[in-house]
Amino acid sequence: MSVTQSSSRFARWPIVRPWIGLAARLGLAAVWLVAGASKVEDLAASGRAVNAYQIFPYDVAAVIGAALPFIELTLGVLVLLGLATRLTAGVSVALLVVFIAGIISAWTRGLAIDCGCFGIGGELADGQTPSYLPEILRDLGFLALAGFLLIWPRTPFSVDGWLTGEPVVEDEDE
Repeated sequence: MSVTQSSSRFARWPIVRPWIGLAARLGLAAVWLVAGASKVEDLAASGRAVNAYQIFPYDVAAVIGAALPFIELTLGVLVLLGLATRLTAGVSVALLVVFIAGIISAWTRGLAIDCGCFGIGGELADGQTPSYLPEILRDLGFLALAGFLLIWPRTPFSVDGWLTGEPVVEDEDE
């Protein structure tokens, strides 16, 4: 590849980056909205899923489990709208790191649980095998979406952009 081809690819980055960000925003919004919606109808089950990790006392796990769907739904709406995108992405990064750490903790301690990420969760029945590695890899993918938005929060069709009146596609001189 010649220097001209390489510089041409880099010249396109400011044009392509916002659209990649929009895709990341929509993907992360879908994750949070589906995760929150899958738990909001049964907050007690969400609390039991958090309790299955055996990290917190039951009462604390129940409160975390009851609050979690509303946090996820709030993050989903904010990132979907593109409102406070960098802040929302930062909270998403932190929450996803906690989720990944929780799954790794359960795995290393030999617990047989369903993560409860997109539903009821909790302890698995005897003979069922947990699928920790795919859950961790999936959450790392979500973490990559949030990380992209943390670094490059400016995307098309965002409330952030409308509020500031800034163009989404940056000049090549930046």
